[in-house]
Amino acid sequence: MTPINSGFQTFDLIVICLYLLIVALIGSFSGGKQRSVKDYFLGGSNVPWWAVSFAIVAAETSTLTFISIPGLAYIANLNFLQVTVGYLIGRIVVSYLFLPAYKKGELTTAYALLENRFGQTTRRYASIVFLFTRVAADGVRLFATSIPLALIFRSFPFFDGFTTVQIYAVSIVIITIVTLIYTYTGGVKGIIWVDVLQMGIYLGAALIALIILFHKVPGGLSAVSQFSGDIDKFSLINIKFSGFFSEPYTLFGSLIGGCLLSMASHGTDQLIVQRLLTTKSLKDSQKALITSGVVVIIQFTLFLLVGLMLFAFFKGNPIGSEAAPFTKADEIFPYFIIYYLPTGIRGLIIAGLFAAAMSTLAGSMSSLSSSTMMDLYQPIFGRKNTEEKDLYVSRLLTIFWGIILTIVAFLFIRVLQSVVEIALGISSITYGGLLGTFLLGVLFRKTNQKSALWGFSAGILCMVLLIIIPFLFGIKPIVHWTWYVLIGASMTIIVGNIVTYVQNRK
Repeated sequence: MTPINSGFQTFDLIVICLYLLIVALIGSFSGGKQRSVKDYFLGGSNVPWWAVSFAIVAAETSTLTFISIPGLAYIANLNFLQVTVGYLIGRIVVSYLFLPAYKKGELTTAYALLENRFGQTTRRYASIVFLFTRVAADGVRLFATSIPLALIFRSFPFFDGFTTVQIYAVSIVIITIVTLIYTYTGGVKGIIWVDVLQMGIYLGAALIALIILFHKVPGGLSAVSQFSGDIDKFSLINIKFSGFFSEPYTLFGSLIGGCLLSMASHGTDQLIVQRLLTTKSLKDSQKALITSGVVVIIQFTLFLLVGLMLFAFFKGNPIGSEAAPFTKADEIFPYFIIYYLPTGIRGLIIAGLFAAAMSTLAGSMSSLSSSTMMDLYQPIFGRKNTEEKDLYVSRLLTIFWGIILTIVAFLFIRVLQSVVEIALGISSITYGGLLGTFLLGVLFRKTNQKSALWGFSAGILCMVLLIIIPFLFGIKPIVHWTWYVLIGASMTIIVGNIVTYVQNRK
């Protein structure tokens, strides 16, 4: 379809700039004055549970939901929604299996629990694995945020001489700087309150886009089937058993994979656990976590519907065809926003996209710096430090990780496939080992630190080989990413118990 306008307008840019300014101010002032590392990273442990729930959703959502999930529905169907049901099941398990242990003592990070159960070496090992995984996965997410901003910049004459890579690089740097301002000054409490605002902004923006799409597409959802051919775009449940492990988004693969991924991400990942540690009580943490699972299902449904309506709006034209003005699935929604929405509304929706992005990026910076500080720096170098010096080092670490995330995002600029699956795949590689190690500590009383370290290493090695071997030989992956956590966790638990058995025999 022919665009109704030439692209981004000055008024849209004003809306976005005002929004970014407001976010920076709210994040900086709502965090209050931090006098200690606990204030900076845990918000004094007195944040309301509903705010934490919304912050969890905002942190895990990022730009990937905003642009990749509609793109996924455009090229496929609604099968991805099965995964979100698994997400809810996983959160319920974490609420009653892991959270009581977290809230029992004065734990400062997710990996302090492993030190209590196994020892300091296991805590440091898990923390280092988390750092590498979070940097890689959130580097992808940061790159995803730069996609719509890069499309905006292309419409300005100033960027006529810039290459695509340069435009993406500039976009990434701008987003990082704005997010770093309020993360540095407001701490985790400032991040949480900004997340509450930003979740409302990006969900509202998505809803506005969906309403406009319904207005522009005669027949609404029924028009989707006109261009889908033999493909059932409304397919919600996939009960196929052929290619059980390699077929994307089968019912059992989605439920099991979503459940275990959620158990790993919300039970062992400092990005989420840090937020759960800011509540007043165990009951508040449980309410926050389970409620976030319900909200996520609603949220993914909204974005998948946007994708179906985009499919109808662009009349089902394949990506990369002459009739389709986009070359990536992740460009479909941003392209529609920039070229088919009215001025002002376009700026508001792009602001919503930035909201989704900055919430995850801010949480990532904070969780990376908190894990580095509390799991690695303080036990080794900071035992005699004052609170003032520890707080100063914590802020420096926030800046350091912001720079590292920017560099990693640069590496994904030339990636063409859907970035949501890349990010989830990266996370799943190590999540299995992390989840398996936590389960070894909670469910198996006889295991010790040696068992945990051997099992953890085996789980990660298994997943690395499972992914690298198909890549090296240019063959189709043996299993879909939804099975990664199950395989990694199972290997960790099996090897951990074998090592325990051998030790007891000796």
